[in-house]
Amino acid sequence: MGIGGCILLIAVGAILTFATDWEVDSVNLDLVGVIMMAVGIIGIATFVSIARRRRAIVSPVAPTVVERDDRTGL
Repeated sequence: MGIGGCILLIAVGAILTFATDWEVDSVNLDLVGVIMMAVGIIGIATFVSIARRRRAIVSPVAPTVVERDDRTGL
């Protein structure tokens, strides 16, 4: 799930929690919306931490230079 999916979860969860007044037997839509928002926030935090690790800059290793003396054969 990418960052777009996480934002979608937060948006749908907020709509279910704050913008609807539907009544469904045996399902609390307010709680479902809060859970969706929490999962979206956790997903964004996970995505950002993984993306930060991928962007870590590693300094390049200097190449090894071998000098050869043709007179001695070494």
